[in-house]
Amino acid sequence: MKTIFLILILTFATLCNAQIISAEIEQDTRTVFFCIVSSAENSSLDSKAQYAFIKDIGDGRGYTAGVIGFTSGTGDLLEVVKRYDALKPKENPLKKFIPALEKVNGTPSHKGLGKAFVKAWKLAAKDSEMLKAQDSVLNRMYYNPAFEYAKNDGLSILGAFIYYDALVVHGPGDDEDSFGGIRQAALSLSNPPSKQGDETEWLNTFLSARTIVMKKEEAHSDLSRIIAQQKFITEKNFTLTLPLSWEMYGDNFLLTKSK
Repeated sequence: MKTIFLILILTFATLCNAQIISAEIEQDTRTVFFCIVSSAENSSLDSKAQYAFIKDIGDGRGYTAGVIGFTSGTGDLLEVVKRYDALKPKENPLKKFIPALEKVNGTPSHKGLGKAFVKAWKLAAKDSEMLKAQDSVLNRMYYNPAFEYAKNDGLSILGAFIYYDALVVHGPGDDEDSFGGIRQAALSLSNPPSKQGDETEWLNTFLSARTIVMKKEEAHSDLSRIIAQQKFITEKNFTLTLPLSWEMYGDNFLLTKSK
């Protein structure tokens, strides 16, 4: 049935002249997570290619860069550069930008950064230490916390992904527009499985609370991320078992299991 379903999706997409982006991957949780987020952040399933990505995407957060879109305006990009400096204190092309990154934190400013910083970021992305730095910050701030929260709430792999994507986009804070605030808003309306709640109901409630926050920002007004996650819930694919198909910003994505 899954094969027939996917064929119908691809046929429909072709008739509508929509772009189809596909990849064969291992059934690995981390890889699946990264591919889905990459479809939203970079319109690509090649998450490994995004370590060198850097651009101001106009969302008020300054530069967006790296494998999950660290930003100069929220401080996690600064954390990456500091971690990179710790791993490679010599011949580090980004070291000299740390003071400027500290000054622009909390703003969309490029002051002290600009083309020189963009060039240095792309150069640094060729270093294995830079990739390790990005993974280290990603794990500490987003990936590991997502699984901890999911475990405490009694959630599945899908639940962990929904938390991970929210942490990546909104940050791990406790204000109403951050992950903690979204989760608290959901808790006022529903219970997670750890509190005898139903996972489907809980995840949909969490996404509804997140939708309110998404709509506050023009850059996130397209709810493709939410709709894709709701699709996985409707399909009851709580293990995110391949194949997976979803739409993101008008493009169709397809992940299949490598043979």
